[in-house]
Amino acid sequence: MNINAVVDYLNKANGYDVPTSYYAYIQEWEDWWKGYYKPFHDFTETGYSGKTKKRQIYSLKMAKKVCEDWASILLNEKTEIVVDKNKNNDFVDSVFELNNFWQSANELIEKTFYSGTGAFVLRFENLMLVGEKAIGDKNTEIRIEFLDALNIIPLSIKYGNIVDVAFVSDVMLGGKNYVYVETHILTDAGYDVTNRYFKEDAGTLNPIPLPEGMIEGFSTQSDIPLFSIIKPNIVNTIDGANGLGMSVFANSIDNLQGVDLCYNNFNRDFKLGGKKVFINDSLVTTSDSGEKITPDDTAQQLFIQFGDDFLDKNGSNKLIQEFNPSLRVQENIDGLQAQLDYLSFKCGFGTKHYQFNAGTIITATQYVGDKQELMQNASKNYIVVERSLKTLVRSIMWAGKNICGIALDEDPDIKVIFDDSYIVDKESELLAMQQDVASGLVRPELYIAKKYGVTEEEALKMMPAASTTVPSNPFGEGPGTE
Repeated sequence: MNINAVVDYLNKANGYDVPTSYYAYIQEWEDWWKGYYKPFHDFTETGYSGKTKKRQIYSLKMAKKVCEDWASILLNEKTEIVVDKNKNNDFVDSVFELNNFWQSANELIEKTFYSGTGAFVLRFENLMLVGEKAIGDKNTEIRIEFLDALNIIPLSIKYGNIVDVAFVSDVMLGGKNYVYVETHILTDAGYDVTNRYFKEDAGTLNPIPLPEGMIEGFSTQSDIPLFSIIKPNIVNTIDGANGLGMSVFANSIDNLQGVDLCYNNFNRDFKLGGKKVFINDSLVTTSDSGEKITPDDTAQQLFIQFGDDFLDKNGSNKLIQEFNPSLRVQENIDGLQAQLDYLSFKCGFGTKHYQFNAGTIITATQYVGDKQELMQNASKNYIVVERSLKTLVRSIMWAGKNICGIALDEDPDIKVIFDDSYIVDKESELLAMQQDVASGLVRPELYIAKKYGVTEEEALKMMPAASTTVPSNPFGEGPGTE
């Protein structure tokens, strides 16, 4: 799919003036995320004979690892979304289960952090059009599309938020590839949603009829969007972004290059560092077929033939000279570790996130101190993830009630509970809280609620009765006696 072709079509068809230059940055970030950016990773070497040969730099593919780690921190198997009423909560859970939400959402976070922007988009199967309004029934399914920045074209921005937008997807039907373009335009009456299919030919989009059963468009008659945008919580420093976000490693390309240069040098030293034995012509015999045979034919790959005038470092003529190149293992490790530290720091993890020192023992206090920057940046990104998830749930609830006809609360209380155990030392935190309870600074039920993940009311019920907390006095007087 050519995103520029879609933008050009929308500009001509609707009189827009949407720029396309920013997508070149996103495509470069995508290449780094995949681990192969041609202008950097491809190079040409000139051999001894003067012939050139194309080669490729070894890549550690750290851009993808960075995005994977952010996705694991921000949205994982312990993340919870809780809606206040059981019926509402059950409906949202059923939609999530239908769409394999948690796995797909984690993948979207990863793609969002490489591309700068992601979107959850609601789509519907088995809709009927009554006037301009879409109506569903018990067979209507709410589907969630998970799209990254190369599938998002902002059309209107208000207060920094994307209001009108086009979403683009590659679709295969009957073994043929098509481009699906869906627009969401906010009008005075609510959002208008339109569907279009195209066949791409040499960078040009040609409209084709919609698949059977798909309606051309409908009005939601509501200002609640059927999409939710998510971006890394970092300020975009690139002009012409048009409301799109910036990759988490956009300002770390030099560091990604540094990592791959060190990793390439590490591998090349091993590749070129095998033992070599230089041998004088006088020790080489020639077979009847003209093949050169060294004294130890079984290890022939070790020998390099040279002329009669080979001299050693003392100026003496030698028939055999052994050469063992240095592999520079520790120097390469130190250089690579330094580059990883720079990359980790630039991408918001602090300087100790990528450490190959499994044999080193550190204390919990040191661990939390090293993670301080990661904790701060994770908390900052939790804000945008929480907002996006709440917007998505409200959209699902609205669609369930107004399109599917299910009796649901349109404005429920939504809580997003994140798991921060990856970046917070829970044992040290609980130990400190336990000491505060013993000192009378914190109520015991708060400690129990924190430790077992329950409410304060449930914690109070878990606490032993006051009469049983004081031991009886076996001597007949004092607490615990009549």
